[in-house]
Amino acid sequence: MLFQRILSNTTLDWFRRNKTRRALFSNFSDFDSAQEDSDFDLLESLTAESDSHATQSAEDDFASSASVREIEEEIQNLPARQREAFLLRYWEDLDVSETATAMGCSEGSVKTHCSRAIQSLSKALTAKGLRP
Repeated sequence: MLFQRILSNTTLDWFRRNKTRRALFSNFSDFDSAQEDSDFDLLESLTAESDSHATQSAEDDFASSASVREIEEEIQNLPARQREAFLLRYWEDLDVSETATAMGCSEGSVKTHCSRAIQSLSKALTAKGLRP
């Protein structure tokens, strides 16, 4: 269970980092052509990624959004303290001591709340047919 959580967190971190790295933070003036009199087409200057995993079918996109909705619903069904600990630890990526400070409790309480939240989510999502 611990290895699965570590693997899951590492995978989520990797996807988050890649998402921000791929984001386009440029000014349109950066794409100006060197020649003033030539026609400039922004679409021609941007190259499409050749990564086949970057595009999804509509069915896969819908399935993933439905899964996310179900996960969010189950998170909302958690008791308030468990939900708070879970979201601070795994969504906001705070460590145990930072989460304990934010929640105003001990580090042991944070660990207990997170463990119970993970168990509850695992049971509820497995019952709905979602598997990690």
